[in-house]
Amino acid sequence: MRYDLVDLRLFLNVGETLNLTRAAEKSFLSLPAASARIKQLEDAFQAPLLVRQPKGVQLTPAGETLLAHAREIFRSLECMHSDLFPYAKGIKGRIRVLANTTATNSFLPEALSRFLGDNPDIDVELEEQLSAEIVSLVTSGAADLGIVAGDVSTAGLEATPLFIDELVLITPPEHALARQADVPLDAIVDSYPFVGLNQSSAIQSFLDQAARRVNKRISLRVQLGSFDAVCRMVAAGVGLAIVPRTCAQRFAGPLGLRLIPLQDTWARREIRLVKRAGRDLPQFGELLIRYLRDAAADETRNPG
Repeated sequence: MRYDLVDLRLFLNVGETLNLTRAAEKSFLSLPAASARIKQLEDAFQAPLLVRQPKGVQLTPAGETLLAHAREIFRSLECMHSDLFPYAKGIKGRIRVLANTTATNSFLPEALSRFLGDNPDIDVELEEQLSAEIVSLVTSGAADLGIVAGDVSTAGLEATPLFIDELVLITPPEHALARQADVPLDAIVDSYPFVGLNQSSAIQSFLDQAARRVNKRISLRVQLGSFDAVCRMVAAGVGLAIVPRTCAQRFAGPLGLRLIPLQDTWARREIRLVKRAGRDLPQFGELLIRYLRDAAADETRNPG
């Protein structure tokens, strides 16, 4: 059979994007070259691997099987690279991590800064996703590690608790709700304007889903790209916001914000690290886990 690692990497990118154009870009190939390589793979295996659609592609059963094997091949290569580190210079490893918004805006930057500084030959591919999607992608082998929040099921995965966080309402000090001991979501979303993160953020999607469960809708006057900007807008009186306590505590003091707990049970969330059960990561993957656990512990001891 005539195929190589470039073909398998291309097909891996196709499986992850379900879009041949984007897969070709990620593989540094032109679209005609990528199409030709996929056709060669189909000829080699004597089976159709993709179903072309108006928007993207879908994998056939044969394509799903090839994708699973391609993922295992590249995992084995990462393990090989890791084992060769003591003997060779210049070999780089890569690990893919998926995280929810709370992690990317709290302990994760510090953990990755330390890890990448101490391990210059390792690259980390980080992507923000909803917790349920993270579980699905880690289970399928599309990601090495995931950081999830809340009561999302992690059945079939090895889950390590990191810390407990909660979502809180933040208000300016003079606001009518500033002295409340706690509030339920359904009592405030229709009564006050809000600011929040962009709709593409995992946590904003989570909050929108929570509002829909009580037949409400969060009306966002302003959407921003960071919790820092959200907190500054709240301090300026533009609207209220719901953010993780670990993030709010970074800005509450300087901005004079009030943090008010939500009565809703879903607002108190366990942050967990997940990986596939029984799967051996490269040595640098296990090392990254230690950095993540240490940074999460620091976040718990020294919030903000």
